[in-house]
Amino acid sequence: METAEEMTGAEAILRMLELHGVTHVFGLPGETTIGWYKEWRKSDIEYVLTRDERTASFAAEAYAKVTGRPAVLEAPSPGVTHCTPGMAEAYLSSVPVVFFSSDIPINQDKKHGLTGIDQTALYASIAKESFHLTNVREIPFTLRRAFRVATSGRPAPVHIRVPINVFKESASVGDLYAEPEYGHYPAHRPVADHGKVRSALELLSEAKNPVIVCGQGALISGASREVLHLAERLQIPVATTTPGKGVIAETHPLALRVIGARGGMEYSNAFVKEADTVFLIGSNTDSSSTIHWTLYGDPADKKFIHLDIAEAHVGNNFPVAVGLVGDARATLEYMSELIDDLPDTPRRTEVNLSDVKKAALDRVFNSNMKMPEGTVSPVKLTEALDQLLPDDAIVTAEPGVAAIYPSALLSLRKAGRRYLTNYSMGALGYSVPAGLGASYAQNGPVVSLTGDGSLGFVLGDLETIRRSGKNITIILTRNDNFGWIRGEAILLDEVDEPWSIDFGAVDYLKVAEGFGFETARIESEDQIDDVLRSALANPGANFVEMWVPSQDKVVPFVPPWVEAAKRKGLPYFY
Repeated sequence: METAEEMTGAEAILRMLELHGVTHVFGLPGETTIGWYKEWRKSDIEYVLTRDERTASFAAEAYAKVTGRPAVLEAPSPGVTHCTPGMAEAYLSSVPVVFFSSDIPINQDKKHGLTGIDQTALYASIAKESFHLTNVREIPFTLRRAFRVATSGRPAPVHIRVPINVFKESASVGDLYAEPEYGHYPAHRPVADHGKVRSALELLSEAKNPVIVCGQGALISGASREVLHLAERLQIPVATTTPGKGVIAETHPLALRVIGARGGMEYSNAFVKEADTVFLIGSNTDSSSTIHWTLYGDPADKKFIHLDIAEAHVGNNFPVAVGLVGDARATLEYMSELIDDLPDTPRRTEVNLSDVKKAALDRVFNSNMKMPEGTVSPVKLTEALDQLLPDDAIVTAEPGVAAIYPSALLSLRKAGRRYLTNYSMGALGYSVPAGLGASYAQNGPVVSLTGDGSLGFVLGDLETIRRSGKNITIILTRNDNFGWIRGEAILLDEVDEPWSIDFGAVDYLKVAEGFGFETARIESEDQIDDVLRSALANPGANFVEMWVPSQDKVVPFVPPWVEAAKRKGLPYFY
């Protein structure tokens, strides 16, 4: 602990961030943060200036996903409401973000001071805790608690409300220290009940047709090696939810790839439905990953084992034979020790899903389905990306055509979180800012797949990307409407012509060129490879546009839609 030192609130906050290993902060300025910025020049923490608070919030969330460290976000009081999309996604995705919102002086909101709002109440429902700093001496304690809360148990964001006067006021501060374990997540790794771990192993050993299903909790825990060890030792196939994509290399013989309603293919969904024992790891068994809880068929016909750090998730939607509350990596490590110490554990016949996966992928890639006039196949785009992307690339994608095809067809050849989606909340406008955040988290190329519905939310931050100098390629899959809403309305709600979903024409290439991007348009399948190679070879900002059919014209990998397409005689991929 340091000797007491006289300092301002701004200095104390920056010092505590430095002590916690923070290297980047995402945000933008306001009158309520000028006092903080005056001290920032003395710090080595890089400030990533965005053009919208929503962009900053999504960028911070993606940065935390890739680095394994809590991200720091800040916003001034006029824009404090704009951070709710990213904070909500982080909260539901179990991603730790420490969010500072500056504010007008304490109680000035009661006088109707401009920009005054009850920030604490606003963020209490989408943060593990919401703090209100009232004096400089509270800062070290509050920040230690904030990082501890954000990274412990189920990781999630926290909110810190800082009145403008606290930045400028000074006090003698003597407890400037950090707790290093809370500079990353998970900070602690509790092992599930040992007796229940043994019971789970017995069930897995006795099962005739078991499957492991990993959600993004397995990625959060960094449990890839442990999942693979268990799978190989017991020869159990491993499926993932869309947010869990990449827990193990998808080219591994035991990798079943993605399942569910947002990228699951017919073979993978059928496999888990036929399983007699399902081991859920780090999954909240949400509607998307379970096709509205129908994926596994009649729950009475199989046994569920569920491992999660959040006890409220365990057994929430399916009856469990064994519930395990603990960190995924630590609990699987213990499970592996038990297996290794029990040589009589039965060894199953070697399982190799390579031929099954290849046949399913080839069937899609080689279908050569005719696209509606003026559009190009998103399947061919994904196939080219699959061949061209280096292993250190990161792909960001958001709901719609932008995510549904790569979720199913892109192959992650190395384990890790290199495919980022926002399928916890699903708000539009995620992929481009997530690409920005990911680019500050690692040095490889970033590809952000977006739709025109989403791009409209974030066009201003093309300037941020260009200014950053980062290697980011935005690929716009365009159809000039909210295609997902159109597909849902026509395919499931039997609406003849959906209302209020179409946009006016925009020359997006000119817009991107105005921001300083290198641009290209793909107008036929034979252009895809050359355009993508050129974009990936340019280390700066790239923008590629490609017209694609809306989801009601060519139906993607969404099982309820596929069933409707079969009835209506529409073309589909599955």
